[in-house]
Amino acid sequence: MVGFLLTTLVTALGLLIVDLLVPGVDIATFPSALLAAIAIGVVNGLIKPILFILSLPITILTLGLFALVVNGICFWLASLLVPGFAVNGLIAFILGPIVLSFASTLLNRYFAEKKMGEPLAGTQPELAIETKGVGADKAE
Repeated sequence: MVGFLLTTLVTALGLLIVDLLVPGVDIATFPSALLAAIAIGVVNGLIKPILFILSLPITILTLGLFALVVNGICFWLASLLVPGFAVNGLIAFILGPIVLSFASTLLNRYFAEKKMGEPLAGTQPELAIETKGVGADKAE
C-alpha cells in the first residue's frame, strides 16, 4: 500500500515537472496532478496493453517508434479523464510521456536511495550477500 501511494506521489511530482518543461501540458493544481497520476496508471494498466497488441504490426514496421504514439495516446486519454489536466499539441503528445518517464525514474531512484518506504515500481532492491570464508563457522 505504501509503495502504491509513493508511486502515485512520484508520478504526480513527475507530472508537475512535465508541466514546467513541455509546452502544451497544463496541470492546474497538485490535486489534479494526483488524479492524473492515478488516471495514467489505470489507462496504462487497462488500455495500453490492448493498444500495444493491436498496433504490434506497425510498431514492428517502424522499428518500435510507433510505441511513442501509443504512449502519447494513453497520456492524452488520461488527460480526458481528469479535469485540470490537458494535453494540447503534437509536442506535448509525444514529449510528455518521455519526460514523465525520465522524471519518474529519477524521483523513484532518489526516494529509493533515501530509503523512503518500499522500493518503488521500476527499481530493484540491492541484495546484500554476506560471504564467509571456508571453515569460518568452525570453532578451533
